[in-house]
Amino acid sequence: MARHVPPGSLTLAALAERCGAALEGDGSVRISHVGTLESAEPGAIAFLANPKYAAQLGGTRASAVIVSPSDARHTTLPKLVSPHPYLTYARVAAMLHPAPVPAPGVHPTAVVDPSATLGAGVSVGPHATVDAGAVLADAVAIGPGCAIGRDVRIGARSRLDARVVVYDRCVIGEDVLVYAGAVIGADGFGLAEDGGRWLRVPQVGRVVVGDHVEIGANTTIDRGAIDDTVIEDDVKMDNQVHIAHNCVIGAGTAIAGCVGIAGSARVGRKCRIGGAANISGHLSIPDGTTLGGAASVLSSIDKPGAYSGAWPVQPYADWRRTAARLRRIDALAERVAVLERALRARDNEG
Repeated sequence: MARHVPPGSLTLAALAERCGAALEGDGSVRISHVGTLESAEPGAIAFLANPKYAAQLGGTRASAVIVSPSDARHTTLPKLVSPHPYLTYARVAAMLHPAPVPAPGVHPTAVVDPSATLGAGVSVGPHATVDAGAVLADAVAIGPGCAIGRDVRIGARSRLDARVVVYDRCVIGEDVLVYAGAVIGADGFGLAEDGGRWLRVPQVGRVVVGDHVEIGANTTIDRGAIDDTVIEDDVKMDNQVHIAHNCVIGAGTAIAGCVGIAGSARVGRKCRIGGAANISGHLSIPDGTTLGGAASVLSSIDKPGAYSGAWPVQPYADWRRTAARLRRIDALAERVAVLERALRARDNEG
């Protein structure tokens, strides 16, 4: 299958200037797209950030590479030299592969309530709906099939991909990217038991999303039960994340896929949460905490650090033996306690 190459190109010198990297070699080389060391073709720029791929540097067909100062001597190709090659690659990729900008205007099949306010350059795609009182600031892009509820506020330049649902009164900041299928502001899981049956508790809060946030595909953020669910500035969420009602996610936190965060949890700023981690409700996690993949957090964490709680995979027969031993842990603990008491009694007698 042919690789998609965006139209146009930039010289390596122009890329170096725009991304703040040092240029070594022929700056007139024109670069049109990014590629991996292994599969890049002429016209592409590749990068080396992980030492495990260092052997591929010598054989790459890329026209230029992005490397650290320590790796620069290992290739004669024109190069961008940076102490943070992956960050430089991210900047270069954004320049060479810019996101398409939807054409302004309302598609004929879209339905926009007359009381909604649309700023300059707003795009509303096919079959999207914008309900009464909604305010879309300048250059907002609403993808096909989106549903924007009553009195929703969406800040300038934010983009919602296809079939995103934003429930009534929720607020989305500026420069927010919401991927397809995300649901923002659905009711939280609020139930009260009534004579053996469940009574739904109305969820009257909102979801308030800050600026420069990214929300992955099919991610769900529940509205608050009374107070708001808050996603602060620069939070990045992967696909299929669930944020329950009344949570607060601190600025700059990154959350990998399939993470579940139960109601009223407070996650600090600049935390990193690995894939499939589970965080119980009504607890707090301090700023700068890292949680490993599949970690299970059942109580508040007092001080920042790196935490992990998943049991590593092992052969099935070994796992059965481990599980059997764990089931006897209470009896073993009691036997140890009995022995300790006996030893203390003997020592006291001596």
